Amino acid sequence: MTMHAERQTLITRDTLVSAVLTGAIAGFVATFPMTAVMELMHRYLPLWQRYPLPPSQIVGKIAGAVGLRQHMDESEHSITTVIAHFAYGTAAGALYAPLAKHAPLPAALKGSVAGMIVWGGSYLGGLPALGILPPATKHPRRRTALMIAAHLVWGVATGVVADRIWSRHESSRGGMKE
Repeated sequence: MTMHAERQTLITRDTLVSAVLTGAIAGFVATFPMTAVMELMHRYLPLWQRYPLPPSQIVGKIAGAVGLRQHMDESEHSITTVIAHFAYGTAAGALYAPLAKHAPLPAALKGSVAGMIVWGGSYLGGLPALGILPPATKHPRRRTALMIAAHLVWGVATGVVADRIWSRHESSRGGMKE
């Protein structure tokens, strides 16, 4: 491998690492407003739909499957739910950024598409396939709307935060694009 090819490989690897870290930060930050929207909208659901939100249900189901739920009190379950929810938002952001960085769309639009992909992949795909939750089509419409809205908020926030980080990074490098 020539010196130029080695340098280009390092730049590409550095760019990928930078994008993943940017996305992880953006996904983590975006999970705050997402969580606030979920909690707020949950309060306005009809009483019969105010059972635990999906992150709590998911943690309960997984903890039960591995034999931990019986050893967790409500406080431990709540803390685990928050940690898992933010970890998932962070991981989804880390996957988002390398794919979205160069897409020629506004940040909010890229993010909202990503939010819908995460929602659909989770609530129509992965979670039902793993037997953790029924598909979103089996949940009450208002709860499904709540989760769609929350994922749109996460997506828009992730897109905007990632874009701001990239803009600052480029301006600190004198406007040079990676």
